[in-house]
Amino acid sequence: MAQQQQALQPSSQVLAVATLFPVGGVLLVLSGLTLTATVIALAAATPLLVIFSPVLVPAALVVALAVAGFLASGAFGLTALSSLSYISGYLRGDAPGSAHAAACHLGQGIKERVQQATGRA
Repeated sequence: MAQQQQALQPSSQVLAVATLFPVGGVLLVLSGLTLTATVIALAAATPLLVIFSPVLVPAALVVALAVAGFLASGAFGLTALSSLSYISGYLRGDAPGSAHAAACHLGQGIKERVQQATGRA
């Protein structure tokens, strides 16, 4: 049995190499074409970027600041909601560790059901 595995191993390695070399070659050619197209597109777009940079730089800055503002607004809103949720839970008397207690209770219930199902209870 061990001799069969040793005899099969070189043929499977040859098959793997024969399969992976063409795939690797195709991927290498595709990456080269992508790099070439990127360099050509950058060379073609550079004069336009230089000409329009007095307009593009402030526009990009405005867009970046707007995105940062929306992200900050969302973060502040989420913080406010979580704070209000905590305060309402505190005023109702819910303990901050109640999630841990609920998880322990659920775990104990699952443990009891498993013991009943296996017949050890």
